[in-house]
Amino acid sequence: MKTKVASAVFGIAAMWSLLSLTPVLFMLEAIGKNDAEPVTHPGFCFGFLCVGLAWGAAFAAIAWNPVRLRPMMIPAVLGKSGYGLAIYLLLRQGRTSAPDLVFGAADLLLGGLLGLAYATTPSAAPREA
Repeated sequence: MKTKVASAVFGIAAMWSLLSLTPVLFMLEAIGKNDAEPVTHPGFCFGFLCVGLAWGAAFAAIAWNPVRLRPMMIPAVLGKSGYGLAIYLLLRQGRTSAPDLVFGAADLLLGGLLGLAYATTPSAAPREA
């Protein structure tokens, strides 16, 4: 039962990564036109997107075997929570816009759920007698 929570939460995080990041790979020009400033460093953007998609693959692997990959849940929590907190702080400083908070809040929520999954996943599979 406990690993079902982790499998579900990490599966959702994997799908969220795929669905939210993949379209952005093809939208950098549109983003540059619609935001206050154009994308001046596309290498950073593509790098961020590729790392995010790689973490999506890691989330899928963790969903597949949460007990074995439990130690990887810690950086997963930090990554998801870190982005959400960064967007919040940037908004408070006036360095990003309110619509960005939607994705930041979603990642912050996912970070909390990933932390819950970590807390409820046993550190090792029980041994059979």
